[in-house]
Order: sequence, then C-alpha cells, then structure tokens
Amino acid sequence: MGTLAGHLVPGSALALLGLWHIINTIKSYHHKGPTHFRSSFWHPFWSSVSKLAYMELILIIFFSIFSIIMQVLDYPLFSFTFKFNNFEHATMFLHLLIYSGFTLFSELNNKSDTLFEVSGILAASVFGQELFLLYYHSTDHVGLEGHYHWLMQLIVFISLLSSLSVTTFRSNFPSSLVLSISVAFQGFWFINMGFMLWVPEFAPKGCTIRLGHGGDSDMHGAVVCGTHDAFLRARALANLQFSWILAGVLIFVGCVCLFFPKKIANRGQSIQYERLHSRVAEVPLSVVGFKN
Repeated sequence: MGTLAGHLVPGSALALLGLWHIINTIKSYHHKGPTHFRSSFWHPFWSSVSKLAYMELILIIFFSIFSIIMQVLDYPLFSFTFKFNNFEHATMFLHLLIYSGFTLFSELNNKSDTLFEVSGILAASVFGQELFLLYYHSTDHVGLEGHYHWLMQLIVFISLLSSLSVTTFRSNFPSSLVLSISVAFQGFWFINMGFMLWVPEFAPKGCTIRLGHGGDSDMHGAVVCGTHDAFLRARALANLQFSWILAGVLIFVGCVCLFFPKKIANRGQSIQYERLHSRVAEVPLSVVGFKN
C-alpha cells in the first residue's frame, strides 16, 4: 500500500461502500419508521428478488481476493517476497473476505435472520483486526505519516464500536448510521493519505516526500519535515483535513436525510389516521358489550 494507487483504490472502494450504506440506511429508516427499522450490514441492489441483489457482497469478495493477491505479489514490483507489512495488509482483507463470504452464504441459505449476530461479529472483527494491525504495524509509521495513521485508527475504532452496537441493538438507527459514516470517512481519509503522503506536489510547506522502493525503510515515514515548526504546521494541517472531510460526509448525510421528509410526514399522518380510526371502531363494540 506504499503508493498512491495502493491508497486510492481501496480508499475509493471504502468511500463508495460507505456512501451506499448511508443512503440505504436512511432510506430504510424513513420507509419503515422507528418501530420497524432493522439494521443491515449489506444492502441489495435494485430489489431483493433481482439477480443483482447480492452484488455488494460479491464485489466485496472479489475485491478482497484481488487485494490479497496484490499484497502477496508486492505491487507494483510483482515479486513474491515475504514482507511483513504486505502480509499484514493482506490479513486485513482476509478478514473482510471471511465476513463477506459467510454473509453471502447465509443469505443464499435463507439463514440471514438467525445468523445476523454472527455476521455482525465477523464485521466487527474486520475493524478489530484492522485496528490491531495498524497499531502494531511491523514497519512503524513515524513523523507526519505516523500522525495520519493515528487519525486513521480513531476512525477505525469508531467503526468497531458502532458495528458491535449494531450487532447488539439491531433496531438502533443512530448506531447503523454512525457505522456507515465511519466507513465512508475511512475511505475518504485513506484517499487523502495517498495524496498527502505519496504525491510530492501535495507535500506541506517545509516538508518533502521521499519516494523509493529499495526497502521498507523507504516505503514508510516518507514525509520528512525540515524543521520542528514545519512538522507542527503539517500536523495541524492534517487535523484540519480530518475535520473538513468529516464535515463533507456529514453534509452529505444531512442532504440525504432532507430528501425524504415529505414521505415521513405522510406516513405520520397515515399512522395517526389509523389510530384514530381504530379508536372510533372500538366505540360501538364497547357499547354493544355494555348493553348485553
């Protein structure tokens, strides 16, 4: 993953997946209402009866296999050499493959409702192992790159907590929405890391990017700041980017939420009408029972 493409491809996949989940989570909540809402770790394409219904899980499976192969072959060198950092990255995708494969087979066998908690545990293990491998990385990220990865760990930690909350409280809409937001945020932050840490033109003022493929030492800690003040300025810039990207994701969430209010109002009116109608219908029955 020590290249721009190595950050851009998985980051784009995560960002699109998170945005897809944000839209479908809000849509499901608005259509079903608070009492009938149920969280889901995946969402079907088009409809549940379409042949494309399981496309999300299928794409995750193929993407995980592709990413594992790229890490084992040490892209872009394409040489089968055992490097701990490559196998650590491949292990992250291995857990993603386990989750998506199990969830797909449980859906095909009509056991998704009974095995929802198991899928939730496997989804949480994806973020748990990602956090574990990022924290105990064989090649320590130092300097500015280390700060970017530390901020990344904060996002993954939120994903872990929210996935456990969704598994335990399936009807909890805030937990489901936070999980979707964290996945999208994780993807956009990964993309941002790719540009800021591996494109020389995006290097902060007073810092330079060392690019090389001679070894792990050249692949990590690539950003070098000339002075301590330049490092502090670059770290502050990273903090601002963190807040700005989160703000962008939240603006998207707000816009999606505002897309559905008319349907909610109509639904609320219909519910009130049904309650009123049921109460009126109960009156003559009680009167007849009293006369008898």
